[in-house]
Amino acid sequence: MATESGAGARNDMRGGGRYLSLGRAEREEMLAAVQADSIDDLFEPIPESARFSGLLDLQPQMAEQELLGHLQDLASRNAPEQRTVAFLGAGCNPHYVPTHVDALIQRQEFLTAYTPYQAEVGQGTLQAIFEFQSLVCMLTGMEVCNASVYDGASSVAEAVLMARRLTRRPGKVLYSAGLHPNYLEVTRTYTTYLDIEFEEMPVGDDGRTTIPEIGDDVIAVVLQQPSFFGVIEDLRAAGTRIADTRAKFIVATAEPLALGLTTTPGETGADIVVGELQSFGNGLNFGGPLVGFMACRDRDKRNLPGRLVGETVDADGKRGYVLTLSTREQHIRRAKATSNICTNEALCALAACIHMCSLGREGLVELARHNLAKASYARDALAAAGATVVYTAPIFNEFVIDVGVDAAAVVNACAGKGVIPGVALGRFDSRRATQLLVCATEVHSREQIDRLAAVVGEVTA
Repeated sequence: MATESGAGARNDMRGGGRYLSLGRAEREEMLAAVQADSIDDLFEPIPESARFSGLLDLQPQMAEQELLGHLQDLASRNAPEQRTVAFLGAGCNPHYVPTHVDALIQRQEFLTAYTPYQAEVGQGTLQAIFEFQSLVCMLTGMEVCNASVYDGASSVAEAVLMARRLTRRPGKVLYSAGLHPNYLEVTRTYTTYLDIEFEEMPVGDDGRTTIPEIGDDVIAVVLQQPSFFGVIEDLRAAGTRIADTRAKFIVATAEPLALGLTTTPGETGADIVVGELQSFGNGLNFGGPLVGFMACRDRDKRNLPGRLVGETVDADGKRGYVLTLSTREQHIRRAKATSNICTNEALCALAACIHMCSLGREGLVELARHNLAKASYARDALAAAGATVVYTAPIFNEFVIDVGVDAAAVVNACAGKGVIPGVALGRFDSRRATQLLVCATEVHSREQIDRLAAVVGEVTA
């Protein structure tokens, strides 16, 4: 078991408690250790012009009782969930998190989100990561999964970087217009100073991506399944088109539950599968933390960022877990490292792992069917209320409608009536100013969906 070191630990042993600030004696001890006369000496390298002088404009300190009251006042500004029903998705989807998930992730052998530096000491952490890797491989149809990636957006960026390493040449990345805009933005940021160009592949009238002729200069093709618009892509056709080229086929997902009903990316010829597992065991939490994943073919595992946990036996023949492969810059020479990913999303990954294990194969399919039914019902109800369904291809639990007027104004008007109807797509693309991305999952009842249709119909009439 790792122990704390430094002044915090010393203060703890003296009975001061880890949550109490250091006293004068502790500060003087630390200053003496670094041979400084005062705290001001520590800032000597910083130019005077760059230093802040004066007092920060902060409210005066509060007593504990007063502070708790203040926090309750702040919390009351949020719309009460009981009186507001939201149909928001767009990469962070509302799903029910079973109560036992939170109970199990708090077991002491698992309760950490930190990187396993002394890996083999933390057998509980390693086992959790191993099971996570196994479940992701089963879900995606791939052979190897890493642990881990920050979120869906960074996983797409890492996949593009991995494709660049595998192809060993500069080139072009073709990405679907149905790729999450935030995923694309993060990927562009990661690759700003690299020899990679980006070219968008449009979506057709049905919402599916139109894949052009793939030239020798293309290093990767990126599709999202389901797409950002909730459309189910024909990955098998895409894989066939890409198979005879030099490009790597990358499949991303922000809604892995859909893989319970669709053909797995691995079966369609995907080289790298990445995405977001927040839908399993992790609540919305105002947008985070999230849990990314990244899977690939066995032949390419040494180009994965992060780490791989393997299963073995110890000297007594008992099952054990080890850090089998780690291509992080802290473990190998920086020039040979695949990434500087450091933080391990172990706690979020464990929550996803527990939820998937609880569902099992049949339960996951059943939940996916439930989601499909709710989204289909919502789409039909909104169409009956006067909205136009934008895409005709099959969907999962999200879909796009056109309300005929400014969608952002519709969202605000509906919110005043206790319904948040979806995400106004004009924030991502001004050409979609009248469109809404609506998400319906197992947490929405038919009565709530009927209310959604009624309110949208009333506001847009």
